Amino acid sequence: MPTCVRCGRELPLSATGEFSPLCRECRANSAAIIPPNHTLTSASSASDSQPSLVTQVSLTQFSLTQVIVGINVLVFVAMVMSGVSPVAPTIQQLVTWGANYAPLSLGLQPWRILASNYVHIGLIHIFFNMWCLWNLGQLAERIFDRWTYLLVYTASGIAGSVASLWWHPLGIGAGASGAIFGLAGALIAVLYLGHLPISKAALKPTLKSLITFAAYNLFFGLVPGIDNTAHLGGLATGLGLGAVLAKSITEPQEIRSRFRNYVLMGTALLLFVAYSYLKQKSSR
Repeated sequence: MPTCVRCGRELPLSATGEFSPLCRECRANSAAIIPPNHTLTSASSASDSQPSLVTQVSLTQFSLTQVIVGINVLVFVAMVMSGVSPVAPTIQQLVTWGANYAPLSLGLQPWRILASNYVHIGLIHIFFNMWCLWNLGQLAERIFDRWTYLLVYTASGIAGSVASLWWHPLGIGAGASGAIFGLAGALIAVLYLGHLPISKAALKPTLKSLITFAAYNLFFGLVPGIDNTAHLGGLATGLGLGAVLAKSITEPQEIRSRFRNYVLMGTALLLFVAYSYLKQKSSR
């Protein structure tokens, strides 16, 4: 008897002769794990077998990528409407809107290490960040559930901010780059280490594209004025989270959720310790 490619449950035979590689529970939890624009082996018929589900989901709720991009755009529009230059905002304007700045972030305003991920330094900055996020997010939506995606994105963004505070204690940091690098890192780790029901040949182009993206942007980040430390902090965090999460990526939803919660608590503890260390160091 055929089994579900995601959780291993036995699949009942359909009276109509139609076949889906996912059981009813896995179809309800998420769409099939399919990288966009690639032909898969064991899961290639999943998208064809559930058009009504995909249509229903797209009509009734926004994807997490759309929500995150929307928040970033709304913040930028609000900045411009308040009088901030859309091309070259001043340092004072960025700080006012929540940029990461050690004397404040390590003082009475620690919320800046997260808020700064949604503040951008001009139109070009937000355009390229959102373009990268939109493309990476389409793949992340197919690999992770919404809460795992949010965990990776947020933790990587905070880690990038903390790394920036460590390396540039008097610098101004802003932008979603650290979180985006973390998302790329997590995808690389999961696609490489996770036992996904996808052929290696189908995964290879996607992995190559992700690694090229990370390498190119890290090299581009050597240009003066770009905070490559935040990029590296986010990427390292994403790679670490992806390596840990890869162990449970094909487990049933209940097991994945429980494991993700453990990872969330561990990650929060590590970030808190790192932040506390910097805070103590800055007060000396």
